Amino acid sequence: MEISPSPEPAQEDGKRYYHNDVEIAAEEHDFDRIEKIYNKLDWRILPAFWTLYFMCSAIRSNVGLAQTMNLKQGHDLASVLHLSEHQVSTGLALFYVCYVVFDLPANLVMTKLQPHVWMSRIVICVGLVGSCMAAMKAAWSLYLLRLLLGIVIAGMWPGMSYYLTLFYPPSRTGKRIGRYFTAAQVSAAVVGLVSAGFQQMDGRGGLVGFQWMFLIWGLVTIVVGFALLWWLPDRPLPPGETRNRSGWRKFIPASKPALTGEDARVHYEDLTRVYQRTQWTAKDLLQVFLDPYAWPLLICYFGVVGVGYGIQNYGTVIIKSIKPNLTGVQLSLLFAPIWIMDLIAILLVTPFSDRFHRHRALFFSIPVLIQIAGLLITTYSGSQANPWPRYGGLLIVGFGLGPTVPIIMAWTNEIFQPRHGEVGVAAASALVSGWGNLGSVVTTYALYTGWSADSKPGPKQFHKSNLVMIGILAASILSSIGLTIMLKVLGLDYGRKQKRITTREGEDLPPTIDNAARREAQQQGLKGLGRLWPRR
Repeated sequence: MEISPSPEPAQEDGKRYYHNDVEIAAEEHDFDRIEKIYNKLDWRILPAFWTLYFMCSAIRSNVGLAQTMNLKQGHDLASVLHLSEHQVSTGLALFYVCYVVFDLPANLVMTKLQPHVWMSRIVICVGLVGSCMAAMKAAWSLYLLRLLLGIVIAGMWPGMSYYLTLFYPPSRTGKRIGRYFTAAQVSAAVVGLVSAGFQQMDGRGGLVGFQWMFLIWGLVTIVVGFALLWWLPDRPLPPGETRNRSGWRKFIPASKPALTGEDARVHYEDLTRVYQRTQWTAKDLLQVFLDPYAWPLLICYFGVVGVGYGIQNYGTVIIKSIKPNLTGVQLSLLFAPIWIMDLIAILLVTPFSDRFHRHRALFFSIPVLIQIAGLLITTYSGSQANPWPRYGGLLIVGFGLGPTVPIIMAWTNEIFQPRHGEVGVAAASALVSGWGNLGSVVTTYALYTGWSADSKPGPKQFHKSNLVMIGILAASILSSIGLTIMLKVLGLDYGRKQKRITTREGEDLPPTIDNAARREAQQQGLKGLGRLWPRR
């Protein structure tokens, strides 16, 4: 949404207000009308996001399952590529190294281009790399393709968060992030179940089971990527303004606008106060990097995403250490319920996290404590005669993982939109999710099979790795508490000189507080539970 690069206080002209030379509606629109408009946006954007995240998550997590597919036939990943356990862990970690390096640049590029084209590019490239993984023959090919996968997928997760801020006020993004984040859990469960079928295709056409898995998932993902060019809407424009279709843009399919007519006008007016300038400089980026609120969020993300990807990449390996005589098909089937528990927790917790948004730390810390309890059960419970309590611990870890990442991303949007505007959301979400993925490097390279002393079979195999994950989860809890204290003591506008808007009634508001956010603030907490959208 292009507006004037020089923010100025809102000025009254008759019955209208102007902010950054853009007209602002002086009166709020009808609640029901606003809700219907955002529901229309939900149906246009969220199914597309869910699908693209589902496919990309499937490609990313297939390597973890490939470690135990057709194990008895000697057609698992390590046997076919002649890899040591350390080489497998190195290949897994290389993805996250590139993801960390390229996440922020990729998200900033997205702010300059058509976002729906950029998201489509990511999905198409992920599908291409995923298909090529069917042709891996040695360690170098695993390393190369995992590096490429990290490069092409960089910016996807923070890009989705940034994309939402183009259409929704920050107060409305949390539950929507939670909705499409469920695609990762469903994807992990479905990939685990479907991999059992791919194992039955082992040897057909000269390909082993995991090669069929990479090839088919990759081809389907490419098709989805091209479909997104028509499916996802481009960034909204002011009413009456048309999009430039000259130059290279004329070769890109024109996606249908998310809203048209009066709906587009009302939506624009409801969002106008949210958006600050879209032109950013190196100084703007430096302010985001130096923002004291960014680093606690990064530590929170570091812990939970490290545990999440550790379980995703080594889940079947951990289950096999619990019950060594399980077949590859049985391991795949037991892997899926972990992510079903994850999905249930997202659906239960994230709506309450949005409603009681001033208590984000509480809704984050309780699931993290559940993860810690699950890891302790996985490490120390059960016996050789009855090892299944340890598997129950993994299910508990899955439940605790569910809401943590959506809460962190929603919290990031909530803090950085009013502090830094559009570039703040793009840069902060990339900083948090990109550098936070260093936790994934730790769990995939340094722990489990990557830690030779901890990978030796025994009654408490991987117990040291599990304890390390408990340690980084504890750091995440402390960071969330520290961030809450900072917000209460210093305030959201700490270190920022924000201009103000004065309404007709004399109400003094920050220019980045939108009408929808003000309405939603009225129903936060227990008093809003009895009615979804209260009228004044």
